Amino acid sequence: MSKPLRVGMIGYGFMGRAHSNAYHQVNYFFDREYRPVLQACCARNEEKIRAFAEKWGYASYETDWRKLIERDDIDLIDIGSPNNTHHDIVLAAAEAGKMILCEKPLAMNTAEAEAMVAAVEKAGVPNMVWFNYRRVPAISLARQLIDEGRIGRPFHYRATYLQDWTIATDVPQGGAALWRLDAKVAGSGVTGDLLAHSIDTAEWLNGPIRSVVAKTETFVKERLHQETGKVEPVEIDDACMFLAVFENGSMGTFESTRYARGRKNYNTFELNGDRGSVFFDLEDPQYLDYFRYADPETGKKVEDHLTGWSRIHVTNFEHPYMDKYWVPGCTIGYEHTFINALADFLESLETGQPVQPDFRSGLRTQKVCDAVLESARTGQWVEIT
Repeated sequence: MSKPLRVGMIGYGFMGRAHSNAYHQVNYFFDREYRPVLQACCARNEEKIRAFAEKWGYASYETDWRKLIERDDIDLIDIGSPNNTHHDIVLAAAEAGKMILCEKPLAMNTAEAEAMVAAVEKAGVPNMVWFNYRRVPAISLARQLIDEGRIGRPFHYRATYLQDWTIATDVPQGGAALWRLDAKVAGSGVTGDLLAHSIDTAEWLNGPIRSVVAKTETFVKERLHQETGKVEPVEIDDACMFLAVFENGSMGTFESTRYARGRKNYNTFELNGDRGSVFFDLEDPQYLDYFRYADPETGKKVEDHLTGWSRIHVTNFEHPYMDKYWVPGCTIGYEHTFINALADFLESLETGQPVQPDFRSGLRTQKVCDAVLESARTGQWVEIT
């Protein structure tokens, strides 16, 4: 018999929809002891949150997140609201003993993230950051190949995350739809919004980053602010590039921008080692490209006519997560990464083993983001501590 897990969702935008869909779908595909119940959702705009509750099947709604946390009929708080709200909500939810799931980036800065980690660890509440790209089956397969020794000693890691939606100078900043362009709400631009994903994936696959040197650029210096009605300075980074040295000695390059004309959500990585390489492109997510050079057990070069790049269609039952969905050859989509992440969280409640990435892992990513921004400000290499 399943156990109800009563969810309180904060936010009704892009992530609110993605998370709500996962709560609806997870038990259809994964056999889990806990069954999410959409108990309540919350946002300041009553008209919009009422409509969201009706559409997604939430039993009730609130317009004050504090009231949501105070409710005895809520077990889990899911934070899908803008970045500047995360800290206060987490501290209150942890004190109330609620489980907490939080969108990325975890916080506005390292100091906030450290306080959030301290709060959830003191309270002993289960927690997770929604770095959903770890749950793309092809990326999980890349991690499996690395763990199996098929890449060997790593030399280079390179990541790109490119979009083009803010190129026009008449795109405003601020408000419900464009808060990511407002530094007071977002904290940073592409560094926290896009590179946080790239950094989390990189450290999951290739280990901790030791030091960085970075350059950022804001191409459009002023934009109309939707809330004040005034043209104000743009303080977020439109583009960021940085070099990294990993603790394992490998070198990394990272690039992110919202000014790459024609790129909508071009998120790629490539890892090169002495025994092989892997490459992934989120805009073609059902594939993982793998180059086999040496045997993972002996380390000796494979001497046959099949050596070369191979494209793996990651839809077979033996691939990560794929035995839960359709027959081989049938792909799954972006929304399934949230279902997979939620399934792993629910499993952690059964086993008692903390799920990853948890808040401490999110703190680690926040430290790298802050180091990148500090390096861009000073022009110097910055060590990650």
